[in-house]
Amino acid sequence: MARRTQVTARQERLGAELRKLREAAGLKGREAASLLGTDAGRLSQIESGVAGVSEETVRRLVAHYACTDAALIEALVAMATERVRGWWHGYRGKLPTAFLDLSELEHHATHYWDVSFLHIPGLLQTEAYARQILGYRVPELPSAELELRVRHRLDRHVILERAIPYTAVIHEAALRIRVGDRAAARTQLDHVLDLSERDHITVRVIPFDLDRFAGADSAMVYVGGTVPKLDTVVRDGPHGTAFIDSEAQLGRFRTLFRRMEGVSLDPERSRAFVHQLAKEM
Repeated sequence: MARRTQVTARQERLGAELRKLREAAGLKGREAASLLGTDAGRLSQIESGVAGVSEETVRRLVAHYACTDAALIEALVAMATERVRGWWHGYRGKLPTAFLDLSELEHHATHYWDVSFLHIPGLLQTEAYARQILGYRVPELPSAELELRVRHRLDRHVILERAIPYTAVIHEAALRIRVGDRAAARTQLDHVLDLSERDHITVRVIPFDLDRFAGADSAMVYVGGTVPKLDTVVRDGPHGTAFIDSEAQLGRFRTLFRRMEGVSLDPERSRAFVHQLAKEM
């Protein structure tokens, strides 16, 4: 297959997973390439996502690596062969690639966890709230790019129509901070309440009135893959968006999420909490 000029996070992930399987099998790159009948450079391109890979090649590689996880194998084959041209492709060349990579990741999600302390999670934001958040930047974005980012954030909400399990754990601080004026804040809280009524959407609140809570650095987006090994954590940092997929880190973030979920109010009490805040606005 031809060498790619632009590699998506999903393509990189497929290559990384194949590399992990090779390393777990104790094979060096040149040894695995020899078994495949190619050279080490070609295998390196596959493992970096620069070169595409066919279903046959994936199955040959995992057989050489003695992988017996049938569900993982089928998931890797799907990653190699699916040709999805999703809605996010309309933003290619207009927005940073991380925006598109997140959209593609969400498209393939099987479940989704949000933990947020300062802002309402992106998937629950109203247009007015999203515009305030995305526009609060130094230097300011050109108006055309700001509108693109707002539209992209709203387009991402399509994942909520797929009825996959979605859980948002939101700290009271994020609910109380008025990103806009009082009317906009009330509208935003009402929007969260409306969404929380859907069967597949769970909203839980971490209140200020909680002893011994030291987890305020645990914000995350956790996106479930077809199999747990293909889960991904997305975190925003000072230098951009990071996609985390090592098994050790995934295990750590699963534990952190369960902790945040464990100290939060149950869904019914959380709805009552948000409803009361909206009345106070």
